[in-house]
Amino acid sequence: MGILDKIARFREEEEKLKWEGTFADYLELLKEKPWIAQSAHSRIYNMIKDAGVEETESGKKYRFFSHELFGLEEALERLVEEYFHPAAKKLDVRKRILLLMGPVSGGKSTLVTLLKRGLEQYTRTERGAVFAIKGCPMHEDPLHLIPPHLREDFYQEYGIRIEGNLSPLNMMRLEEEYNGRIEDVLVERIFFSEDRRVGIGTFSPSDPKSQDIADLTGSIDFSTIAQYGSESDPRAYRFDGELNKANRGMMEFQEMLKLDEKFLWHLLSLTQEGNFKAGRFALISADELIVAHTNETEYRSFISNKKNEALHSRIIVMPIPYNLKVSEEEKIYEKMIRESDVADVHIAPHTLKIAAMFTILTRLKEPKRGDVDLIKKMRLYDGQIVEGFSQMDVEELKKEYSDEGMSGIDPRYVINRISSTIIRKGVNSINALDVLRSLKDGLDQHPSITDELKEKYLNFISLARKEYDEIAKKEVQKAFVYSYEESAKTLMDNYLDNVEAYCNKSKLRDPLTGEEINPDEKLMRSIEEQIGISENAKKAFREEILIRISAYARKGKRFDYNSHGRLREAIQKKLFADLKDVVKITTSTKTPDEQQLKKINEVVARLIDEYGYNSTSANELLRYVGSLLNR
Repeated sequence: MGILDKIARFREEEEKLKWEGTFADYLELLKEKPWIAQSAHSRIYNMIKDAGVEETESGKKYRFFSHELFGLEEALERLVEEYFHPAAKKLDVRKRILLLMGPVSGGKSTLVTLLKRGLEQYTRTERGAVFAIKGCPMHEDPLHLIPPHLREDFYQEYGIRIEGNLSPLNMMRLEEEYNGRIEDVLVERIFFSEDRRVGIGTFSPSDPKSQDIADLTGSIDFSTIAQYGSESDPRAYRFDGELNKANRGMMEFQEMLKLDEKFLWHLLSLTQEGNFKAGRFALISADELIVAHTNETEYRSFISNKKNEALHSRIIVMPIPYNLKVSEEEKIYEKMIRESDVADVHIAPHTLKIAAMFTILTRLKEPKRGDVDLIKKMRLYDGQIVEGFSQMDVEELKKEYSDEGMSGIDPRYVINRISSTIIRKGVNSINALDVLRSLKDGLDQHPSITDELKEKYLNFISLARKEYDEIAKKEVQKAFVYSYEESAKTLMDNYLDNVEAYCNKSKLRDPLTGEEINPDEKLMRSIEEQIGISENAKKAFREEILIRISAYARKGKRFDYNSHGRLREAIQKKLFADLKDVVKITTSTKTPDEQQLKKINEVVARLIDEYGYNSTSANELLRYVGSLLNR
């Protein structure tokens, strides 16, 4: 199907979704589908919930956000459960402005854009359908037509509470166009669209001297004064301000705290009473989520001003910190690169991971606990198993600092440096060392980095480089060992057999001769020494392994290569130690012989086929690991 066919199909589907009828028809529809009368906050909450919710160890994960926002699960759960959910239940928090506060490039604007685009799509679904009085510039709720004295009766019959009053324009239209017959008023289904200014409004501050309050609340149409004879005639007023157009949906205030005071005061009655003043009319009802975003510095300045106390009490602040998980930061970079013009450039495996490690280190605060360093903290936050630590330790670490993640390097800086690497290098492949070098060079050009911070960040680059050195060596090790996982499993099974015999004071049976033999102390020590297990500590370590195997067996789980972090590390190091000389000679020989050349080509092929390298990055990796081993 071509693009024009798809456009035609979309047009047909739009036509099918349209609905128009009288208010009497609408009430019949309401009996069948009571959810169509939901409030703006309720619609947004249901939109998020209907997209799906996953229960994870650390809390709830909302699928609505999962394709665009990464590593913010805790902040998003707090936002949904502490703001949208109670607001949907008509609790008092719906009468508050939602203020997203966080560092630059932390995802605030993306979050608001997701809500806006989501609403546009959701109003095209049955669960998100919105109906309004036909011809109303504010897409007014048809239920406002029910007179106040009959609203209790309406609640008894329909179970729906009506809030808000009929606007001056629709009050006049009811009398003049429908002769006061509420049941004949035309109602239509509407679809939110930011571009068409239906249900979604956006307001940005500009020069306070030239910006008019009419941008928010609409203005008098002076060309119609002669026709209607009065400025207080609703027909002589343009209900086209952002607050008018955002009715029934959401209103975004970009950089709200930079707004002039006269604009902010309009929000006081809108949030608390659900109405605002426009022209020479009574208060106009509006049902909309007001969401704003700002950074911490501006927010602190705002609350320190005593004049802002009234507005401050009507704000709910939701911190949106930087992501603190390496694996999630990688996804941010992958998304940004995918959307760029350099998506075809080969980025060697682990390149984005190493860049993410540096970034996360800049955002983490030094642990107060003596048994945790920044690298361990980084791994724990990323959900990795660190021997001797549990999920409870992670929760304790998170409680140490309430503002962790509100400072550090932002994703845009890293992507700019990656882009710079690609452009400057002018090749179709970049690796982790290229990016670390570029990150280091960029610190001199970063305007907000002090000398003290620069020194700290250079240290983080060194830490990330050390992590890469280990990853690179392991990567080459795996490529050199044919069927690496099989070799590791064989070595581990052999070790476990010997450990079991040692702890049970029994003997092993030789697979070839069948004779009974003592546990192989030399083999066990050659593995344990790789992770610094001393002669005195070997018994305790071996007993710990046996206890872990028993625990797995009791739960019906199989103890495998990944079941014990330190043992896995020991096995990897032992395998690599056995291969080290082969790797060293093969990778560092300027004129390799036929056998060495064959081995190099095999390794390069395996790096390409199984580990995601291309020819350039695979050869660069081998040369680098060779240089590491020769130091």
